[in-house]
Amino acid sequence: MGPAIMSQFRVLVTGHTFRRVSGDHVQRLTGAGCELIASPFPRAATETELLPLVGDVDAVLASTDAFTRRVFESAPRLKVVSRFGVGYDSIDVQAATDYGVWVTTTPGTNEHSVADLTVGLLLALARQIVPMVNQTRAGAWERAIGVELDGATLGLIGFGRIGRQVAMRARAFGTRVVIYDVVRDQGAAASCGASYVSLEQLLATADFVSLHAPATPETRGLINAGTLAQMKPSAYLINTARGELVQETHLADALRQGRIAGAALDVFAAEPPEPANPLLGLPNVLPTPHIAGITAQSARRMAELSAENLLAALRGERPPYPVNEPRPPS
Repeated sequence: MGPAIMSQFRVLVTGHTFRRVSGDHVQRLTGAGCELIASPFPRAATETELLPLVGDVDAVLASTDAFTRRVFESAPRLKVVSRFGVGYDSIDVQAATDYGVWVTTTPGTNEHSVADLTVGLLLALARQIVPMVNQTRAGAWERAIGVELDGATLGLIGFGRIGRQVAMRARAFGTRVVIYDVVRDQGAAASCGASYVSLEQLLATADFVSLHAPATPETRGLINAGTLAQMKPSAYLINTARGELVQETHLADALRQGRIAGAALDVFAAEPPEPANPLLGLPNVLPTPHIAGITAQSARRMAELSAENLLAALRGERPPYPVNEPRPPS
């Protein structure tokens, strides 16, 4: 047994899945002189919770924690926030840049996982699978009349890596795919058999509306009373993107009043959602605990790439997948 390696860097790990996935990513960090400090919180940490954790760390292997300007101000040694995942809307990237901190993500690691769950939820809604399982277990035998995907219209709001994978899967079911995105890639749409339409056209014609947009000032609250009113009463909403895209009270009202048929939600504005969240108790809602991007395969890819990003930054190099260009420390 060789000599113990002296820790040179303190690394806060708030992305707990990182340590649960098989692979050599943990050994790569410890072998490079990193001491891993696990967050005491089993979920993404708030600003207040992060403040006492970041004062003496060199790097963070992060979940969707609230990395605000105040957090960066309180972390004088911090060199990198390496996201275990692709979204970074919970990070104040400008503050990170101002304080000389890299922010990195793991693109291209989970689009298949998210697309698979999206289609799974779509099928569950179309055939009422969850309520049928529950009532059969309860001893009932009332067969629901579902709908087929062949000939149905799926509307994708957002057509990046994940949206394209969903479109390819939907095409195999004979589903017509329409897209709304502020950036148009006609070649990618054509390769998936999809076509671009306005948001108004999408909402009015889609039997299923699936969200695949990032949370930005322009997209937050995109699904609200006004846009829900444009959907068919028989339509379903699927959100495997970000909870902030949906005004949850407006959606709950629409579902209660039968203005849309149902929803499948893998993400919420606050996670985990409060027990009093009105969406959790509605029979026409399928809630899941933000599992879309996590499979054995995607988690391993994210772990490997987030470790690679983190180590590069600690070596003083440019990480492979940054989202900012931090200013040199003054």
